[in-house]
Amino acid sequence: MNIALQLDDTLQAIGLRYLFLNYFDIDIDIISETAPEATDTPSTLYIVSPTSYCRNIDFYAMRRARTIVTGDGKGMLHINRCESDILEQLRELINVRRVQETAQSAELTQREVDVLRLVAMGLINKEIADKLNISFNTVLSHRKNITSKLGIRSVSGLSVYAMMNGYINEADLNL
Repeated sequence: MNIALQLDDTLQAIGLRYLFLNYFDIDIDIISETAPEATDTPSTLYIVSPTSYCRNIDFYAMRRARTIVTGDGKGMLHINRCESDILEQLRELINVRRVQETAQSAELTQREVDVLRLVAMGLINKEIADKLNISFNTVLSHRKNITSKLGIRSVSGLSVYAMMNGYINEADLNL
């Protein structure tokens, strides 16, 4: 797991780095305000201050699912709390991230990719079955496996996943 911090307060960044290293044995990168791209990998999790997020909105908006903003609002990482509260939040964060990585690491078979492409292109199950010369129930089984492996339940979510991973492009979509 790669974690990169971009906070306004250097002491907060050093403190979080200390907690990650000593309690979770995870060494994290503290990144500069001007170069978040330097640490970018598909598995990097970003913890950023609200101002850092705003300064680099184009970068972080594209990585919204992997970005956690610090602050006191709902869904934010509360770093102005006592150590035990911060550790509890970090434990939950790491557990959720590991579950997501496990789900994403499950590879799709070629037939599941074929079904995913057709789902993303807007075909219904019967049309998919006809196009791939498989039974309707086989399509349902493949879709169940796809949603289980990816953790994505909606057709729109599957379409976005397919586009982001190069299984389809804009020309394939029936807009």
